[in-house]
Amino acid sequence: MSGSHAGRVAVVTGAAQGIGRAIAELLAARGAELVLVDLGPADAVRDAIGGDPLCIQADISDDAGWARIAALVDERHGRADIVVNNAGIYPMRPFDELDNELWRKTFAVNIDAHFYAAKHFVPLMRRNRWGRFVNISSNSIGYAIPGMSHYMASKMAVIGFVRGLANDLGQDGITVNAVLPAPTVTPGTSTMSASFDMLAQTQAIKRVAQADDIAGPVAFLTSDDAAFITGQAVVVDGGAYKIS
Repeated sequence: MSGSHAGRVAVVTGAAQGIGRAIAELLAARGAELVLVDLGPADAVRDAIGGDPLCIQADISDDAGWARIAALVDERHGRADIVVNNAGIYPMRPFDELDNELWRKTFAVNIDAHFYAAKHFVPLMRRNRWGRFVNISSNSIGYAIPGMSHYMASKMAVIGFVRGLANDLGQDGITVNAVLPAPTVTPGTSTMSASFDMLAQTQAIKRVAQADDIAGPVAFLTSDDAAFITGQAVVVDGGAYKIS
């Protein structure tokens, strides 16, 4: 599948590290032209994938930020084929300490950004009647983890939005899917390794997920091979979820 994404323009948020970086590097290796979006610089990823990827520092929780991203992509490439909404936050907070500010911030980053991405990139995808949205949710919605009500609510909202948007865009050659990763080893989760090891023992594959484990399914869903898959929540967690 080395050329599976040749000629495609792929926008990846949270691309500077972790899962976002792994996704960006894999899509680039398969031929895509990358747009790396992050709050900070993505120099390491740019150097790793080579070429001249468009690097954009932007606040993806803001509609104006997405308008700017779309304008820059249109100016550089004149098209957009793939958007991977990977950026997210996961601040643990007991419900009794959860305030309006953190609730809104969690939703702004974890789900509002997905709406803004669709608002600004669907028109670019419709030009060629081909597009792929992959929005990162989380398998944590199936665990009994205290202090995560705001996070779990936002990640469940991702699934609802994916299923609704897929219905709206199905006739445009645009698919919309969610990927639900297991807790994954990244720079941002380094302090949680002990709990990840424990959770891994509930899985069929008893090891902690690595970023590359998540990148592979995203690459599949953004390829021509997944043209008839839309509105789906694809769980990538080593078998922690059980069929019921």
